[in-house]
Amino acid sequence: QIGQDRRLRGILLLAGLVGITWVLAGWILTGASEQLVLTALGIVGVLILLTILRDWRTGFYLFIVWLLFEDLARKYLGNNMVIYFGKDVLVGVTYLAFFLAWRKGKEPSFRPKFLMPLMMFLWLGIAQMFNPNSTSQLYGLLGAKLYFFYIPLMWVGYALLREEKDIQPFLYINMGLAGVIALLGSIQAVVGPGFLNPAELAPELRQLSTMERASPITGQIIFRPTSVFVSDGRFAWYLFLMWVLGFGAAGYLLLRTMRGRKLIFLAIGLVTAAIVLSGARGTLLYTMGSALVMAAAFLWGAPWKWGQAYRTVRAIRGAFLLAAVGVVALLSFYPEAVGARWAFYSETLSPDSTKSELGWRAWGYPIKNLELAFEHEEWMYGYGIGTSSLGVQYVSRWLGEKPPGIGVESGFGTLIVEMGILGLLLWLVWVAAALRACWQVVRGLRGTVFFPVAFAIFWFALLLLVPFTYMGMQPYQNFVLNAYLWLLLGVLFRLPKLLEKGPGEAVAAAAQT
Repeated sequence: QIGQDRRLRGILLLAGLVGITWVLAGWILTGASEQLVLTALGIVGVLILLTILRDWRTGFYLFIVWLLFEDLARKYLGNNMVIYFGKDVLVGVTYLAFFLAWRKGKEPSFRPKFLMPLMMFLWLGIAQMFNPNSTSQLYGLLGAKLYFFYIPLMWVGYALLREEKDIQPFLYINMGLAGVIALLGSIQAVVGPGFLNPAELAPELRQLSTMERASPITGQIIFRPTSVFVSDGRFAWYLFLMWVLGFGAAGYLLLRTMRGRKLIFLAIGLVTAAIVLSGARGTLLYTMGSALVMAAAFLWGAPWKWGQAYRTVRAIRGAFLLAAVGVVALLSFYPEAVGARWAFYSETLSPDSTKSELGWRAWGYPIKNLELAFEHEEWMYGYGIGTSSLGVQYVSRWLGEKPPGIGVESGFGTLIVEMGILGLLLWLVWVAAALRACWQVVRGLRGTVFFPVAFAIFWFALLLLVPFTYMGMQPYQNFVLNAYLWLLLGVLFRLPKLLEKGPGEAVAAAAQT
């Protein structure tokens, strides 16, 4: 009864926050005074802080809502940096509340197998804050925040799931939010940048929030939507993350229970439609490739012994069907919007196109930028963490100086520029150790109901830490993807502990639902 009351209270609090967010969005859109909106946001923030201190699990979900909708307020309030750091205050209080509960023996903890190599990379990053080649330690603080601040979310995610019934609300809330954000982005892609963007954007956000691309042969113009975020890239990569998580959620729900699958499938359809309209070629290609890899992996990890593999097939079929329905709906109602994006995709990605950029963007461009990293004089020792990271322009403006002007469009190259060759080596070491530990968990869950979710998390981590980072450091430093990475790793390592029975018995129980 106490647990049910707590969940009900949490649901009511979450619904209340969504309602308050809706009212605040209305104020912002109707031009209410900035001071009024900031005051209201401050009150909401204080209420969330108090909720976190009282019940960090409920507060955590409120933090997730703030994390995803923070950019919307930034756009309408002139890129106010007080709002930008709001999520960091909330997650910091979450860490404190969790730590106090852990000290009292109320929360579980664990020691990840890759902790030592991760700590080696972390200590190098801290040492690089004092690199003499850096003009200010503020760059170091920026870099340390981007690389390391969300790592404790791994322990939060581990403790978040006390028992299996906690998995479903976690999936429902995240996929429900993803469906809303994807729908808003799809609407924006059709009606244009005037939707969810103020008439006057802050100069540093104008290009990010109003990006347009043209197909090189037919010259058709497409707008790249941002939805509730400030940049089209953040929106596109968020869609990819949620598509992968949604695919895993669909597989789990059809193995364990029939309840809630409609919400997940609806969210997958909305996210797929938004990916098509996003104009993000990388997101589209990675989603298509991930669909094939994950479908094959789900069949490999399906609980054939207990005759439940047909449910895995249904999950794959359902996800593909809903994705197809989303695309067909777009073609039916908005043929021009889809046609323009299809022209852009085909003319820049097809090997037969005279303007194809596929080979150059996938191989030539990142290789060239990695080589450029070694042309910097201090490539051996680096220029200091944060000197070539996201947001460096804000630090430079605050210091009243020009940006360092260093850096390359390669994630591995960025590690060399900021932390020297040792930074790249330690990154590769801890990433290899982390992925190995994740794969051991995934293999151990083969044949259980948790396998689809486990593989989805592993696949996202693999792509983010290797190919995405190889192409550029922006995806890892993106606070949304970074926060979800560490959170989901904690969830992954928790899944084996939720199998109080043996894997076979867990699947047998699933067959009876």
